[in-house]
Amino acid sequence: MKKVLLVCLFIVVISAQAQAQEETNFKNETIEFLKLTGAGDAFEKAIGQIGAMVPEVNKEAFSKEARATLPPLYEKMAALYMEAFTQDEIHELVDFYNTDLGKKLASKQLELTQKAMMFGQSWGMEVQGIAQKHN
Repeated sequence: MKKVLLVCLFIVVISAQAQAQEETNFKNETIEFLKLTGAGDAFEKAIGQIGAMVPEVNKEAFSKEARATLPPLYEKMAALYMEAFTQDEIHELVDFYNTDLGKKLASKQLELTQKAMMFGQSWGMEVQGIAQKHN
């Protein structure tokens, strides 16, 4: 009886370890996807822009400390994407972002998003003016 319980316990432990490894692989591939989309470049650019205020003598320490905040940020973002996409879908997205077209999209994504947000803000103000006119 003890042997059967030990075997069952062993199987449960091995299964849990395999599931944890699968989850880790999913998270790592999701983080890779996020970096491929240009998020990493955007974060680096933001660190550089914010770091412009830092005196030259402190820039290295600032950069090191600021970059240390990136892994937890990627973890949070990965969790968000892992809720919205399956592991197979993330894998397909990684494959896409490794194509020439995917790389082009990633390189232009931030600029396009910023411009689209400005269009959206202008449109929102226009619609607000229409709403005020009909008040």
